[in-house]
Order: sequence, then C-alpha cells, then structure tokens
Amino acid sequence: MYNKGKFKAFLVESNEKKGVMDVDLDTLDEGDVLIKVSYSSFNYKDGLAITGKTPILKKFPMIPGVDFCGTVIESQNNLFKSGDKVILNGWGVGEKHTGGFSQIARVNSEWLINLPKKISEKDSMIIGSAGYTAALCVMVIQDKIKPNDGEILVTGASGGVGSIAVNLLYRLGYKVVALSNKNESYLKKLGAKSVLNRKDYIINKKPLNSQKWVGSIDTVGGDILSNIISETKYDGIVASTGLARSPDLFTTVYPFILRNITLSGVDCVYANKEKREKAWHLIEKTLDFKILDVIKNEKSLRDLKNLSEKILKGEVKGRTLINVNL
Repeated sequence: MYNKGKFKAFLVESNEKKGVMDVDLDTLDEGDVLIKVSYSSFNYKDGLAITGKTPILKKFPMIPGVDFCGTVIESQNNLFKSGDKVILNGWGVGEKHTGGFSQIARVNSEWLINLPKKISEKDSMIIGSAGYTAALCVMVIQDKIKPNDGEILVTGASGGVGSIAVNLLYRLGYKVVALSNKNESYLKKLGAKSVLNRKDYIINKKPLNSQKWVGSIDTVGGDILSNIISETKYDGIVASTGLARSPDLFTTVYPFILRNITLSGVDCVYANKEKREKAWHLIEKTLDFKILDVIKNEKSLRDLKNLSEKILKGEVKGRTLINVNL
C-alpha cells in the first residue's frame, strides 16, 4: 500500500483561496488506480476553473487539471498493473473528481487508457486533451470528407485544439485554411495552406452565404460558428467543439435542408474507450511530432494562476505542458 506522506498539488479551496499546497492521499477522491503523475496540460477549461469565471468546479476543495499522464503505483483492476504508463482525458476529472495538477492522482480504471508506445509521457501532455479533442474532430471530418473534396476551415487555429487539428489534417492530405488573429508563419509551419486573419473574416446574419468550406472544425462558437454554417458547401460538415467566443448559436434551417450540411458536436469528456484509443492511435500514426517543440510551453504548478488569467484573454498560444514535479 502506497503511503509516502505529503505531495504537491494545486488546490482550489474557494474562489478566493487557491495555490500550490502540500496535501496527502486523503485530499484525493476515491478510485481503484493510484498514479504518480509526470505531466498534465493546461487547457481553456482549466483557466475557467481556476479563475472561477465560470462554475466549472462542482465542489471545494478541488484539484483542477482535466488530464494527466503518469505511472501506475498500484491498481485494484487487472487491466492495469504497477509500472504501466497511462493517460487520462476528461471524465469530470479536475471538475468533480480531483485532477491532474498534482504529483499523485487516484481515479477509476475505466477512465484510463494505456499510453501509446510511440508517444512519450511528455509529448502526450503537450498533445493533451486539446490534441485528443482535435483528433476526435478530424475523425468526424474523415468520416464524410475526402482530402480532394475542398478546403477545410479551422477556427481558433493558434490554440491547442486548432494547432493539432491543422497539422493532423495537413498530414492526412487536406487543404487547410486557418482562421486566427495570431502568427501566420506559425500556422503555416503547422501545415495551413493559407491563413485568414480574424479581423478580415466578414460576419453577417445572412441565412445562406456563398459556399466556401467543404468542412470545418470550430473551436470558438458564437457568431463565427453561425457564419461558418451559412458558408458550408453542399453536403459539407462542421465539427463543433468549443465556445471560447460564445456558447450562443444563431442560424436557420436553410443550410441544413437546402445544402444538406451536418453540424456535428464533438465531446471529449465522456467518449468511450474505443473512440479514445482510436483518436490516440490517429495521433500516434499521423502527427508530426517535430511540431510539438514549436507549439509547446513548459510551466509548473506555480504558474497556473497567471496562465489562467492569460488564456481567458486569448494570450496563450499553442500547448502548455505542466510539469507537476518542477
């Protein structure tokens, strides 16, 4: 039985009291697998949870961090044994179950998958929930659109989901247009065929605009998603997975009944194990791992407060790796 005293975690005791603290196993919620965490990653949802701007956390105290990777210390489930490398993404971890911003985690075995052999622990959390979500979105595009069918728009392309989505699509042979107000050369390094500056993207309230995109991955929601729907080509598809701009959606039935388009929601939190493993296999097989050095920033638990404020202002680019042992 593991019992080695205190370890460090970022603990939110209330919206006013939060920070890196020494905690013990009693701080962790119940589960049948105990894990020594190597890395977590920082996502928009983590920023909301830590700032308290949106009621992401379902109880206090709570250790945020919606994902992590690490090594099994002990397990009560035969699917995992001591020494196994594992990944967790979602399942309410970091929201209603103590999460990844901790040196030790305790979770339910059905939430875990084995770390793919060709992906290191560090790379898995540069990719993180954002990259895993990007892979789920790309799978939706693949199911309906072939690479030669036309251009794919990726919104919020400089962010975590967008960055990985751009590269995966490019590596699969798709023509990618990146919508962002950030660095054009950065996006072209990832594989974008062209970059559309958000300031130059015209938004209007027409139910149908001229047809531009055969498919889209949208990470921002709001009026941008509404506009994309009106621009989607006949028989096209939009994968929706974010609300950084707004949760609101204003549209009509016209794009759906006159152009036969599909709006597909993509959830990364409760996807089943088969879908999770398929998404991580797509990443393992397709992603250009060299780009991870381009898109990563490595930070510690002590940096989480500042990162949370910055990400809500749109000031975080790429993927932020959290080394819980720094």
